[in-house]
Parts: sequence; C-alpha cells; structure tokens
Amino acid sequence: MSSDLSREQTAELVRARLAEAEDSVVVPPDLWQRMRAGPVYPPRRRSWPRPAALAASLAAGLGAAVAVAAVAAGAWWLAGPRPGTAPAAAPETVPLTVYNAERACRPLRVIECSLHLAADPYGVYAEPGNHTGRVWHGDTVTARCVIGDGTLLTDESGVSSRRWYLVTTEDGTQGWLPGARTRNTVEVRLCTEDEIAAAAR
Repeated sequence: MSSDLSREQTAELVRARLAEAEDSVVVPPDLWQRMRAGPVYPPRRRSWPRPAALAASLAAGLGAAVAVAAVAAGAWWLAGPRPGTAPAAAPETVPLTVYNAERACRPLRVIECSLHLAADPYGVYAEPGNHTGRVWHGDTVTARCVIGDGTLLTDESGVSSRRWYLVTTEDGTQGWLPGARTRNTVEVRLCTEDEIAAAAR
C-alpha cells in the first residue's frame, strides 16, 4: 500500500511540476500563423556530382564534340574544292543597260540625246576626238571588263564615278562606257593591262 501511495505522491508531484512549467511557457503571438504557413526548410546544400558521374558526363560531352567535328570535316571534304580547281570566275561578259539622267532625253533617239562611248577612259570625255560610237538610254551593251581609276565623270543628276566599262554595242562598236551612264548591279571583272592597251589601238 505504501508503494501505491508513493506512486500517487510521485504522480501528484509530477503533475504539479508540469502545471508550473505549463504556466511559465509564453506562447509567441505569431505562433499559429507560422504553424499554418507550414514548415520552413533550410536551403539545401549543393551537392556536387561524384567523380565517377562527372567523368562519365565529361566523356559523353567530349564524344559528342568529336562526332560533330568529324561530321563537319566530312561535309567539308565532300563539298569542298578539289585540288587544282580554281574558284568560280566572273562571267566573260555582262549585259549593261545605258542610263541617261536627263528624263526628257530618255524616250528620244536623237543625236542631242545620245551618249558617246569613249576611246580613252583616262582622257577628257567631252573631247571631240575621244569617242568611238553613240548609245542611247535603254540600249543594252555587253561589258567585257571594267577599270576603277578612269577620269571622274558626273552625270546630270550628280552621280559621279571613276569606273569605266569596256563595252561592245549590238552593232559591234567597242568603246568605254562611263560608270555614271549606267546603273550596274552585277560584278564585272577588272580589265587587264593588255585589254586596256588593245582597246586604245
């Protein structure tokens, strides 16, 4: 019986201590809000891949890079230029259309509206002896080559050029057409020294 009383006394003592402890606990005012919001987890530490996984990833990436390089090299070998083949050259001749900046002259095929071809692209264009033939606005001539350092010529609209094209008309007349007398958009190869000398004869 004494042991039962001792247990009861012990239980009573524990209850009293718990009541004291419960009374001394202060509940923070925002406790319920924090509990409703859910737990806050600390940020996870970044985990680095294990050496074996890292080595496997690097090997896979290196293998992919080697495969891409091999495909690119193979494509270049198949499509690239063959030894001894020259790059594509500019066409032998290029058609050019004569352009007259004077609007009133464009529909007229009279001498006053003609433009002349020069015999010497380095001479004075208006010189009476420096012409080989006449062309008019809209005529098509065939350009064989071009120089870029001829006499500077400015047309009536203010367009200037030192380019001169060695051209042949439809009737076979050859001469130099000033770059300001056409609106060319096609690449024409440069004249050789021999072509310039031959045209001067």
